[in-house]
Amino acid sequence: MRKILTSLLLMFFLFMGRNVCCQADEISESELYARSACLMDADSGRVLFEKEAETQLPMASTTKIMTCILALEQGNAQDLVTVSARAAGQPRVHMGAEEGEQFLLGDLLYALMLNSDNDAAVMIAEHIGGSVEGFAEKMNLKAAEIGCTATHFVTPNGLDAEDEYGVHSTTARDLALILRYCIMESPQKDLFLEITRTPSYTFWNNGHTKMYNCTNANVFLGMMDGALTGKTGFTADAGYCYVGALQWEGKTFIVSLLACGWPSNKGYKWSDTRKLMTYALQNYEYRDVFDESPLPVLPVENGQYEELGIGEEAVTALSYGVPAGELSLDLLLKEDEQVEVVRDLPQTLAAPVRQGQQVGCVRYLLNGQVLKEYPVFAERTVEEKDFAWCLRKVEENYRL
Repeated sequence: MRKILTSLLLMFFLFMGRNVCCQADEISESELYARSACLMDADSGRVLFEKEAETQLPMASTTKIMTCILALEQGNAQDLVTVSARAAGQPRVHMGAEEGEQFLLGDLLYALMLNSDNDAAVMIAEHIGGSVEGFAEKMNLKAAEIGCTATHFVTPNGLDAEDEYGVHSTTARDLALILRYCIMESPQKDLFLEITRTPSYTFWNNGHTKMYNCTNANVFLGMMDGALTGKTGFTADAGYCYVGALQWEGKTFIVSLLACGWPSNKGYKWSDTRKLMTYALQNYEYRDVFDESPLPVLPVENGQYEELGIGEEAVTALSYGVPAGELSLDLLLKEDEQVEVVRDLPQTLAAPVRQGQQVGCVRYLLNGQVLKEYPVFAERTVEEKDFAWCLRKVEENYRL
């Protein structure tokens, strides 16, 4: 009886252990504290997991990633910035700079991203945009350029605000797209990463009368191997927010969280970030899904070329425009995800056809979403049959 009970218990624990392992690989919306969350593949911009990722919410100081990248792209680190009364009056967290003080723009970017100083954000905005409102216009233009569909900037620091066009807000998806731009696409991506990864930074005002110290508040940098960058945020309306990136074994993931608890739930954002990043690392791997099957040879109606016989049908081979051996498509996929290959090609072509003319495409889809599209080209020129060509072919046959 003892042996039977022992065997049954052993089987029970093995079964439970197997279930726990399976469940550990999955994640559900209910497991996250954040009201809105997005896990994104930084290489492709594909959303891998979402929880109300299209819900527009305030985003607090995560706003400052946009402020930083615009300053890097449109300013100069050696520019001298003067503190206005508006900048000096910003609430905590702030440098406490006084009206009339001057700083190098490059130094202010560390105060912006490490300490999250609100006055530094206004100084930068007024210098780059002429005013806070002018800079907000630049922020909104850049957001649209990046592909954000539900983002509205009012301030450069993320303090709760509203104008005639709406509330200062974004979505988890848009916020992830903005960080993706900062670290993957911007011409200043390397400098953005250098600033946001710096543990601490010290600088002086231009008069060398006061020293300022900055300490990086991004706990995530020391929390997981491969942690790349990120920005925290908190306001009364937004709650705790976070956007961060991790790079490991050739994979780069972005997590964005909005409304992830209020005091005293400061640690919720780190729990959610770790959970989503772990899920991504455990479940997604790169696979080459390129379809190597040959493209068809298409008949060309009423077509002709010199070597074609008078009773033969003109044809042209198709290609992708590059050698077949150079083509590959590495996509970040879960084990059970299968990519659908759709060949949008005609059955026949009509003369004339030109070499290099696009005649169709091959699309790669996942769950109905187009992940990649390859144009397909004709490999040869095929002219339209005319009287001169027919006469020439009759003469050739007659000589034979």
